[in-house]
Order: sequence, then C-alpha cells, then structure tokens
Amino acid sequence: MIYSFPPPPPRTRTKPIRLLCVGLPRSGTESLSQALTQLGYTTFHGWDIFFDSAAHIQAWAALAHRKYASPDDSAAPITRADFDALLAGDCDAVLDTAPALFAPEMIQAYPEAKVILNTRRDLDAWQRSAWRAFVTEGADSWTYWLLHWFSAEVFWRWRLYYVVSCPGLFRGRTTGEGLRRHGKRVYREHGWMVKGLVSPERLLEWTVEDGWAGLCEFLDKEIPDQPFPHTNTGNGFRKRVQQILRPEKKKVLVTMVLSVISAGVLGSALVLG
Repeated sequence: MIYSFPPPPPRTRTKPIRLLCVGLPRSGTESLSQALTQLGYTTFHGWDIFFDSAAHIQAWAALAHRKYASPDDSAAPITRADFDALLAGDCDAVLDTAPALFAPEMIQAYPEAKVILNTRRDLDAWQRSAWRAFVTEGADSWTYWLLHWFSAEVFWRWRLYYVVSCPGLFRGRTTGEGLRRHGKRVYREHGWMVKGLVSPERLLEWTVEDGWAGLCEFLDKEIPDQPFPHTNTGNGFRKRVQQILRPEKKKVLVTMVLSVISAGVLGSALVLG
C-alpha cells in the first residue's frame, strides 16, 4: 500500500452501547443522529469515520475486507473487541456506516442494545440518493480518485468505501454496478435479515416521516418541544462533500507542486552529474 500505518491504539469504552441504528446510509441517518443527540445520546455516525485519522480509517477498511473480501472462510470472526477498539469510547448510539456494514456482527456483539431499523418509504428515492452519494460524488468522481493518491486520509476513505465496502455490500465488481443491479434487493434483504435477528421487543422499524412519537416511546424518552430535525438532503450532502474536499485539494496541489520540483531537481542532478 502507498499509505500503510500500524494498527492504532485501541480505544477505551467509557459508556455501554445502548442503541444500534442499522439502516443503510441515505435512510435518514443524519436526521436520526441529530434527534438522538437532542434526546441525550452520544452518537457515532459515518461522518465520524470519514473524519477520523488515516490509521483508524485503514483499520475500518481492514475490518470490512475481513468481512467482504476475504478469499475463504478462514478470516477471524468480527467481535465486540474489534468494534470497541474503533468506535469512540464515549458513544452510546451507533448509526450509518458501521452498523450498516456490520449489522449482524454488531447485533450479536451488543445484545443489550436496542435496535432501530431506519428505512426509506420510497425505495426508488433511496436508490437515487445512494447513487448520488456513493457513485456520482464518490466512486465515479475523477477529483476524488486523483486526490486519493496524494492524501492518506482520502486514500483510505476511497479503499474503505469504494474498493471494499460498497462493492461488497451491493455485490458488484464496482460500487456503481452493484448499486444499479442489486441495490434495491440488497436494501430489502438487509431489512429482512435484521428483523430475523432481533426480537420484536428490542426492535423499532422507523422512518424520518414517523418523527418523534414512535422513536421516543421506544426509547422511553419525553418528546422534545421542537420540530424533528430534517437534514442532509441530496444537495446538502453534495455541498458537505465539496466542503470536505476543498482543503484536501489544496494539500494535494502543494504535494503535486513539490513532487514536480523534486523530480526536476533530481532529473537535473542526474543529467548534470
């Protein structure tokens, strides 16, 4: 690998995991995360992986590779210790990337946690949203592809999402192929799998349109005196990705300029020497 790091020190859990929100990304996860924060939870969302250190993103990529890309069945099972080492120690609710990719493993690892299956009512709308997020702004982005060669963080994000996880989750050679051919079926099967693993009293099926009522009843919380948050629309996601990549582009430009200068100096030395 161009960028390879030793395993990061394992994190120390200071709170028990109380809640797993195992719906696939683009199923209201950020709105749900903000709602849970208002209810007193400390959340760990896919963005927390996205903004983590390169070493931690590499560790998540290795965990995803163990599940989705191991050549045989000899890979070690994924356990609670694996998750506790990477999740923020003070989080007690986990959403988006981690529980979507590792739903059965996390459900087994944290049997004391309640489970929310957050879904979209309109499956076609979910697929369009997922395509914009994972393909248009991700796997098919030449800017993103170029950046990943010059930044350790972007390199491991690229490998985690577009080399291992999305092709593995959607069962395709590439993210786009898998999402186009199998996305909606994977979405349905994911929900069936979760409902088969979790007892009814431990599980809530929920959509953003349901708002506070069912969520607060399930979590034994009072309904806040404010509207339910609705965030991270398609345009909002695109702006956020562009905002994230803007400083990465500046760093890459500096790296490329320095590389060209270094190559020129080395070439001159070889010619003149």
